[in-house]
Amino acid sequence: MEKATGDNLTASSDTLAKETGIKQTGTKGSSTPHTSWTTSITGAIDLPATHKCAIVVDQEMPIGFIANTASVLSLSIGKQHPEIIGQDIVDNNGDPHQGITILPVPILKATALLLHKIREQIRPYEQELTVVDLITATRTTQTYVQYSEKMLTTPVEQLGYCGIALYGKKKLVNKFTGNLGLLR
Repeated sequence: MEKATGDNLTASSDTLAKETGIKQTGTKGSSTPHTSWTTSITGAIDLPATHKCAIVVDQEMPIGFIANTASVLSLSIGKQHPEIIGQDIVDNNGDPHQGITILPVPILKATALLLHKIREQIRPYEQELTVVDLITATRTTQTYVQYSEKMLTTPVEQLGYCGIALYGKKKLVNKFTGNLGLLR
């Protein structure tokens, strides 16, 4: 792909639009040609208006566990819904960058007890929502097989949750997360 700089602005914009669906417009030949450009994604699905993703974590965990929980839940939601990851883009030097989420993903806080309650309240809605939960067994297991065994052998009422990720229609996600505060 050509770099989007200086004299090749038109060719680069056309190439960029063809290869990535991104159309850039700007003033060719200005002393700072990139500052006036606008970028738009063509053909993008309007998910932000209808869908939401939220992650709820146990606010009492140490910061490292919180960060790990949010990253594991984010990866898992991204695997289930690749459509929420934007297409690859380029910077003003023409260098490529991997696409990131097209939706905001708030990290919300709850207590361990509240997480368990939310998890149980969500069960009847799992046909309408994508729900990814992470149990506290991640702290004591070293492999996914061990984690799976803990999930299988622990009575549901005894499961402790580090966090829960929800993705679905905005109204339904808000039903379970709308009264929770942002983790700060």
